[in-house]
Amino acid sequence: MAKVTLIEAITMALAHEMERDESVIILGEDVGVNGGVFRATAGLQERFGADRVMDTPLAESMIAGLSVGMASQGMKPVAEIQFMGFIYPTVDQLINHAGRLRHRTRGRLTCPMVLRAPFGGGIHAPEHHSESTEALFAHMPGVRVVIPSSPARAYGLLLASIRNPDPVVFLEPKRIYRLQKQEVSDDGQALPLDVCYTLREGDDVTLVTWGAMIFETLKAAEQLAQEDISCEVIDVATVSPVDMETILESVEKTGRLVIVHEAARSCGVGAEIAAEVAEKGIYDLEAPVQRVTGYDTVMPLFRMEYQYLPSVQRIVDAVRRTLEA
Repeated sequence: MAKVTLIEAITMALAHEMERDESVIILGEDVGVNGGVFRATAGLQERFGADRVMDTPLAESMIAGLSVGMASQGMKPVAEIQFMGFIYPTVDQLINHAGRLRHRTRGRLTCPMVLRAPFGGGIHAPEHHSESTEALFAHMPGVRVVIPSSPARAYGLLLASIRNPDPVVFLEPKRIYRLQKQEVSDDGQALPLDVCYTLREGDDVTLVTWGAMIFETLKAAEQLAQEDISCEVIDVATVSPVDMETILESVEKTGRLVIVHEAARSCGVGAEIAAEVAEKGIYDLEAPVQRVTGYDTVMPLFRMEYQYLPSVQRIVDAVRRTLEA
């Protein structure tokens, strides 16, 4: 069992599924000869040929539209968008075609496509390379939004996304592409979509997060444990649809909830989770829900991006506020 980074786990999953299923096709800007902007597809064109790993023009709407067409005809395209800041031309194809194809054809056709994109801050990139706008896609009926937070989950969730009969937007937190290595077995075992993963058990407060913010959240939980504050840490993983059952069960146990995400605060996925807890679990809460998020501004340039991103201290402070309420 090899120790791999998150980006290497993605390459491993793509290669495994292409080997297993000839209908899997990779397409995108520079994914072939250059192996992608972050080298997620390095070596795959040499291994599987240019007919299955295709370089495209710089035309994101075309990439998404081509993927919808391929998927409707029995292929399983995995399209790469170089950065989340370039993903917005795909919105028309996603919301008007990919997400509606099953409904529009009364189940006769499905759209088994995956749209991959690196997202989030923390790599000293300009603002349109550093955004976290997952909530835009979470609001699209018929489209799943999946965000891995470790090499093992990247491997298993990407396999599940490719095998899923409906469209998946697979957002990869690039800040942690090479942050850690983890043992991952290339055994083709997919992880379930639409479920949360409890990374740490606790009794005093529930911490809910996803993507790269898992690392700051786990560090905050470790720091608070030294003060005898027991935090339960939940990785949402699939931010649409959200597994509210797991979150509500945890809140019933702890009575307190802190939601952490680096996306802008207003109308984020965290707001939806908070609303669901208010609707279905308000009598379990012993204190108001706290949110630790990015700000309702454009992501600043690199000298200030860590002022924008939620820090360990901000998470710790939010936990203390909910315990003092």
